[in-house]
Amino acid sequence: MSARLLRRVLEERESSLQDPKLAAEEQPEEEEEEVSPPRAAPRNPFDLLDDDADEEEDKEDEVERSQHESYTEQKHSVKKKPVEVVPETKKKSKKKKKKGKSEPSQAKLKDEQSLESILEDLSIEKKPTHQIAHQSERLSGKEIERNEKIPGVSSVLAIDPKHLKGENEMRRIFGSKVVDSFENQRNMPSSSRQVRGVRRVAHNPRKTLLVSPPSYWPPWDKSMSMDLLETKSGLNYFRYVYDPSVSHVQELFEAAKGANDLNAIAAILVKYPYHPESLLTFAELFKYSGEHQSSADAVEKCLFAMECAWHPLFSPLQGNYQLKYSHDTNKPYFTALFSHMKNLDRRGCHRSALEVCKFLLSLDSDDPKGALFCIDYFALRSQQYKWLEQFAEEYQCDNSLWLFPNFSFSLAIARFYLERDASSEGSSDHTDKSSSVDLMKQALMLHPLVLQKIVDKAPLKDSSWTQILRNVFFGSAKPGSPSLEHMINIYVERHYIMWRFPELQNLLKEAALLVIESLKQDSREAQDWSCVRKEVFSSEKNEYSHLLVSDFSDTTPSLPPEELRPFMVGPGMAHEMPPPPELEAGPERLRAPREVAGRHPALVFLESLLPWVDYGDNHHDENDENNGA
Repeated sequence: MSARLLRRVLEERESSLQDPKLAAEEQPEEEEEEVSPPRAAPRNPFDLLDDDADEEEDKEDEVERSQHESYTEQKHSVKKKPVEVVPETKKKSKKKKKKGKSEPSQAKLKDEQSLESILEDLSIEKKPTHQIAHQSERLSGKEIERNEKIPGVSSVLAIDPKHLKGENEMRRIFGSKVVDSFENQRNMPSSSRQVRGVRRVAHNPRKTLLVSPPSYWPPWDKSMSMDLLETKSGLNYFRYVYDPSVSHVQELFEAAKGANDLNAIAAILVKYPYHPESLLTFAELFKYSGEHQSSADAVEKCLFAMECAWHPLFSPLQGNYQLKYSHDTNKPYFTALFSHMKNLDRRGCHRSALEVCKFLLSLDSDDPKGALFCIDYFALRSQQYKWLEQFAEEYQCDNSLWLFPNFSFSLAIARFYLERDASSEGSSDHTDKSSSVDLMKQALMLHPLVLQKIVDKAPLKDSSWTQILRNVFFGSAKPGSPSLEHMINIYVERHYIMWRFPELQNLLKEAALLVIESLKQDSREAQDWSCVRKEVFSSEKNEYSHLLVSDFSDTTPSLPPEELRPFMVGPGMAHEMPPPPELEAGPERLRAPREVAGRHPALVFLESLLPWVDYGDNHHDENDENNGA
C-alpha cells in the first residue's frame, strides 16, 4: 500500500471520530486535494497507477494554469477589451476527475475567445477546415485519388478520374483478388530485370493520373518540363521542353535513328530511362515482335515521365488547356496516349479507353490523331449510349457529326439499345426522337458503300445479304471523294466487330430493305442524298491521309526479326528509311537460296508463302537465259 493511500485511510478514520463542525471546516481542504467518496469502498489495485498519474497531471495543470494566467494578463494589458464570460460545460468522463481540472479548461476557452477577438481586430480570417484539408491533400499528391468531379467542368469532354486507369476497370470485371495477384507478380523483379551483383532498392513512385507505376521503375529523372506559352480565350497553351542538361540526348537519338542503330537507342535508355521517343521506338519494336505486354510497359513508362513534367496549371480535370500537336516536343505525348488507348481496348477496358480518348481529343481541337473516328466505338463498347448522343449534339465541329460515317451508324446503334432498355423498363423517354430504324435508314442512304464493305469484312454470310447487294443502289455505290473513302475504310476497320451481334444484323437488314422499298417508290431520293454527300465532302484531296487505317485495327502483324529493321520508327516512316546494307552491297551478299530437292512438295509450298524465304529465283532465271542462248 502506498503512503498516500495509507494517509488517506487514517484521515477518514479520524474524520469519522471528529465533530461534524470540524469535519465541515476540513472539507474544503480535502476537496482541493481530491473528492473523497461518501463511504469507504474496496479499492481496485489498478487505481493506484491512476493516482500516481493524477499527481503528475496536477503538477502539469498548475504549470499550464500559471502560463495561461500570465498570457491572459499580457493580452489584457495590450488590448483593453472586455472578454465575455464563457459558461461552464458539463462533460462526462469515464474516470473521476478533480474539480481543479475544470479551471484550466475554462481558462483555455477564455484564451481562445480572446485570441479570436484579437484576430478580428487585426482583420485576419481563419481558413476553413475543408480548405486546409484540401491543401494538405494537394501537397501530398492525394488530389489525384479524389473521385469527385470538379463543378466548374461543363464540357461534354469532362474526364472522370476514377475510370481513367485500366486497373480500376479490371477490378470491377474480374475482382480485386485477381488483379492484385497479377500486380504483385508484375511488381516482382524478374530475372531479366535483375543485374548481377547489384542490389535493387525498391521505392514508392509518385502517384499519377493515367498509370500506376510499379515499384521497380527508377525515379523520374526530371529531364522534361512543361511551359505555359500563352492564355487566350480562357485556354492555357502549353508545350513540353527538354532540360538544357539533357538537350544532347535528342541529338543522339536522331543520329541513332538515322543510322538505324537500335543498340544506340538502347544505350540511351540505359542512361536516360525516361526518354520519350526512345521508349516509343522500343514499344513499336515489341509490338511488331509480338511482345504486347513489354510494349504496353514502355508506353506507360513514357506517359508516367511526361505526366510528372506537367505544369501546375495543366489539369485534365478542368478542361481549360491546349497542347498543340504542331510542337515537335508535344508529339510523343499524343503518340503515347493513342497507343495506351489501344492497349486498354485490347485488354477489354473500354470505359478507360473512352476516358483516354476524351483526354486525347481535348488536348488539341484539330484532332491530329483521329480520336473522333474511334470515340464512338469506345462509347458503344462501354455502353455509354446517352453520353454518345449528348456528345454528337454538343461537340463543336466544322460539320455535323452525324454526317460522318462512324457517327451516322453509331448513333443509330445507340438509339437501338436505348429503345431496348426503355422497353424493358416500361418507359417511353425517346418517343419524341427518331427511331433507330429511321436513323439507320438515313445512314445507309448517306453512305451506301458502308454496307458492301461491312458484309465483306464482318463477314455476313447470310444469303439475304447477297440479294440486298444485287440492288443497284448498294451494288454500284461509290464514295465520291478520297476523304470520304478513307473515312469509310477507317470506320469499317474499327467497327466491323460490332456487326457480328445478331440484333444489329437484323437492324441493318431491316433498314436496308426499307431503303430499297423507298427507292422503288421515289428514285429521286437517292440523288438528294448524293448531293448532300458531295456538298459535305467536296475536297478533291484526302484530308485524312495522315491517319493510317492500320492504326485503327485490332490485329497487329508479327514480323520476323530480320524484317523489323525498317519498322524501327513505325510503319508510317518506313519509306523514309534507307535500304538495308545487304541490299546496297549487291546480289553477291543476298541470302543463300534454300534447297528444294528431295523435300516434300506441300512443305515447300507452305514455306514459300513466308516473305523471308528465298529459293533463288534470280539464279534460276540466269540458268534459263544461258540455256536459251
